[in-house]
Amino acid sequence: MITKKDVARELLRRRAARSSLIGYAKFIDVPGAPVGDDDTETFLPAETELAQHHELILSATQRCIERHSGRTMLFLPPGSAKSTYATVVSPTWVMGARPGFKTIAVSYGTDLARKFGRRMRSIVRQPAFQKLFDTTLSADSSAAHEWALSNGSEFMGGGILSGVTGNRADFIAIDDPIKGRQDADSETVRKSTKNAYDEDILTRLKPGGSLMITQTRWHQDDLVGSILPEKWAGESGMIKCRDGNNWEVICVPAKCDRTDDPLGRSIGDYIWPEWFTDDHWAPFEKMQRTWSALYQQRPVPYGGGMFKRSDFRVIQAEPAGYRWVRGWDLAATEDPSAARTAGVKMGICPDNRLCIAHVVKDQVNAAGVERLLGSTAAADGQDVRGSIPQDPGSAGKSWALHLLKSSLMGYSYTASPETGDKETRAMPLAAQVEAGNVDIVAGDWNSDFLDEASTFPMGKFKDQIDAATRAFDLLVAPRASAGIFLRKKNR
Repeated sequence: MITKKDVARELLRRRAARSSLIGYAKFIDVPGAPVGDDDTETFLPAETELAQHHELILSATQRCIERHSGRTMLFLPPGSAKSTYATVVSPTWVMGARPGFKTIAVSYGTDLARKFGRRMRSIVRQPAFQKLFDTTLSADSSAAHEWALSNGSEFMGGGILSGVTGNRADFIAIDDPIKGRQDADSETVRKSTKNAYDEDILTRLKPGGSLMITQTRWHQDDLVGSILPEKWAGESGMIKCRDGNNWEVICVPAKCDRTDDPLGRSIGDYIWPEWFTDDHWAPFEKMQRTWSALYQQRPVPYGGGMFKRSDFRVIQAEPAGYRWVRGWDLAATEDPSAARTAGVKMGICPDNRLCIAHVVKDQVNAAGVERLLGSTAAADGQDVRGSIPQDPGSAGKSWALHLLKSSLMGYSYTASPETGDKETRAMPLAAQVEAGNVDIVAGDWNSDFLDEASTFPMGKFKDQIDAATRAFDLLVAPRASAGIFLRKKNR
């Protein structure tokens, strides 16, 4: 039996659904997994409840639609359901609420735009949608990428490079304009995409119409990279961009790395913890370039930021006549997502050319650090000087002194505190690399070292560069330096 309370509750739900996108997403069945093949328009309801970042997406999209000449960028990692809420759910709400509202959805290809269209049509066919807005799918709407509602609202979808012509829109949703890494790394594709945006997409927007770009970042010069300010550093908010417009930027990295996080997370917190456990992210964090771009939304140049891959010359064997040292960066943890203990062997020859001959790295606990230091020092031999970092405070000094007296006893090793930030410390070495003055000996460690160097300082890991910087300082600094020094013993 339906009571007055039930009726009142339903009226409140409908009122909330009409007035806000968040209320609307709670009122309808958000489409989840498809039932059948790719052409289906039958979907299971989404498995998950509305998460905090979904509400952030919905609120930002509503502001974009309701703002005169609204401009919004949404950056979130893969798997966060950003397309579901920004590109599928949101347009159906405004199309139902505003008769005659025109929407265009654009992606890297027409097939993906059709998928968006099918998911949208599955919503407008729901009894809940029809009760809410008293409209339904037009009888002559047969194409997934081009259809209309009986209230006169229309949808059209297409690929960004295939040309979107004919229709003009009140709202344009651009979702994943780049297909993948190959296209992202192609300057030709990037330029074509930007030209299509300028010459085709923007010309389809009605005066005062709104536009939203939803994507994961692929490249520093992808579509949004060509619009954002050159020194954009991951911040969210209203930002004056290079096209002269004020864009609302919502940047939600997989792992919080800013104190002004739009979700209010603490540094190190991951997105959507009720759905993704922390170990879900661990494999991606090891892929430094991918992690910086797709997951943290701050791509760095493949050719290098401070360090360019092409500036390192690979040689086949360790050269003779060099003075060798090894610098270390220590991290006593076995957490696969945390920093690693790394040691870099570097040498300098009489004419001041530098060579990185070997890199060792591992994620080990305190006992493992001792073993790694000892075995590496033994392999290097007594002629190779070394340096380890000394953390601040008495505990840091005690730990460094313990290492010097245990694992490193008998070798010419020193310990000293770090000074300045990582980027500043790396600048002298970066200058030598840029000048083409640094070789690396061919080895199985090369790829990971160059990956880290080419993403420094934006990449996930910085331990190998920190170790290389310490080795470089040891080579060029006076022999007597501040810190702990134990002379090697004769054997």
